[in-house]
Amino acid sequence: MSTAMQQPLQLQLDRARRAWRGSPMPRFFAWWGGELTGLLPLRWRERFGGGLAWHLLQLDGEEWTLRRTGDAVVLARWNSHLDAASQQVAFKDALRGVDAEDLRIALCLDSANVLRPRLNLPLAARDNLSQIGAFEMDRQTPFRVEQVRYDVREVRASAPAGRFAAELVVVPRQTLDPLLSKLAASGLQVDAVDVLSGTERLGANLLPADLAPRRKHPRQRLNLALGAAAIALLLLSLLQFLHNRESALEQMRTDVEGMRADAQQVSSLRQQLQDNAGAAGFLAERKAHTISALSVLQDLSQRLPTTAWLERLSIDNSGQVGFQGQSPQAARLVDAFKGSTVITDANFQGTIQVDPATGKERFYMVAQLRKPNEAKPKTAPAAAGSAP
Repeated sequence: MSTAMQQPLQLQLDRARRAWRGSPMPRFFAWWGGELTGLLPLRWRERFGGGLAWHLLQLDGEEWTLRRTGDAVVLARWNSHLDAASQQVAFKDALRGVDAEDLRIALCLDSANVLRPRLNLPLAARDNLSQIGAFEMDRQTPFRVEQVRYDVREVRASAPAGRFAAELVVVPRQTLDPLLSKLAASGLQVDAVDVLSGTERLGANLLPADLAPRRKHPRQRLNLALGAAAIALLLLSLLQFLHNRESALEQMRTDVEGMRADAQQVSSLRQQLQDNAGAAGFLAERKAHTISALSVLQDLSQRLPTTAWLERLSIDNSGQVGFQGQSPQAARLVDAFKGSTVITDANFQGTIQVDPATGKERFYMVAQLRKPNEAKPKTAPAAAGSAP
């Protein structure tokens, strides 16, 4: 992979690492892992504990001292003037039992030999901390960039809005390079150069990239295979879960369709029942609130004189009755219909004319049907049989 392609990828990885370190997830997983590990037997914890085992190497006068990070107990001490083979034996004896793949060595410098000025940098500078450190070197230290080994690390401290707190860790090359030369002469390799902070390392790395050892990871292939198998099993379980859900959903759809057909049939029968009941009720109500044409015809026939007759009778939806006929004395018909229990407000419409063929008066009258609850008991009209 070319350098031009590696740089954007490295920037993305650095951003992801910073986001991960700045989140509460690392502390949560560390606590959770510790709680789960505490439930395991001691032999299992020793065998499967794993993780990077950082050890701190420090030059104390003319002697090298080696101890585990976070522990003040010195594991080994040997003179730096010993031959390379003797130093390597002392080094390996002190680290016997530590997995070589997990072992990491940090050369720790005394804080008195290191400059650590604080910086408040803009947020956009997080992707170029190395360049920012080179730019700030002349302003923050009395050295030039080529005279020092340095690193810039982000720290947890308050900073103005739009900025973040950082620390420039600087050591002169004339202090560090002789130590690296001694290590190279003894055949010892370190993974980082850091500053001692109590019994821990500060968290910087002053080791030049060209001197960093290239470690092999024999377990990486196995871990990748196990990870791929775990992902494949997870995908298979998800696919099986989806298949089961689809089968259950299909069965539910079939059941729902059957119930829907039954429900539609029941709804259709209910609608037919309601329509029939509504039609019957409408007819019954209409009959109860409407006077039949036969009753109107019967009432008119009883009240008309025997010398009069009807030629036409009509009843509209508003209850208006119109009838046309002939009578010898049409003007008296108004009084004949006053006592009607079927119609009311009987009056002539238009003029009364004499029919030349019969010699009788032709009339046209309109009236209004009474409501059934306003109907009166029928009484025979007094003038029904006395008309001339």
